[in-house]
Amino acid sequence: MFTGIIEELGEVIELNTDKENLHITVRSGISKKLKIDQSLAHDGVCLTVVELGENSHTITAIKETIDKSNIGELDLGSKVNLERAMKLGSRLDGHIVQGHVDQVGICTKVDVLEGSWVYTFSYDASYNNLTIEKGSITINGVSLTVVASKENSFSVAIIPYTYEHTNFHQIEINDSVNLEFDVIGKYVARLLGK
Repeated sequence: MFTGIIEELGEVIELNTDKENLHITVRSGISKKLKIDQSLAHDGVCLTVVELGENSHTITAIKETIDKSNIGELDLGSKVNLERAMKLGSRLDGHIVQGHVDQVGICTKVDVLEGSWVYTFSYDASYNNLTIEKGSITINGVSLTVVASKENSFSVAIIPYTYEHTNFHQIEINDSVNLEFDVIGKYVARLLGK
């Protein structure tokens, strides 16, 4: 379980394929605080640490993860948002995030305002995921508030701190992002047969 509050940006330093699996090595300042078998969100995807280096860690993405997220699009030098699992009893500064990507969305617009940014994303509505204004959404692992919601798109406003300390400063039009819709909203929609 995560909160969507990013701890650090990591950098992909090695990519290796093994059959249908992708082994990803990431350099980061929190890598030395990790342990083998620990869950860690990478751009919102909960993955298990399988190997540790001096200032790096390795995780493995299987075919299911590659098919349901944008993890397979990572390149050497890609920046990834990192968050360790939340501690029970800690503050929940973001919202409840499972680290399970529901689907990939596409950035369709970036509005640069005076002191903030508004990003618009489209997604395939046939998956029955939904957003509501002032509701929560997780984009590449970042907990955000929806500022505009339509049937197959939504917008979020980004403050300078988030822009600088996550990989939002690299997201451009037509880039894919990992979307995790609000877990409470998903359960309510399921109960109502939506």
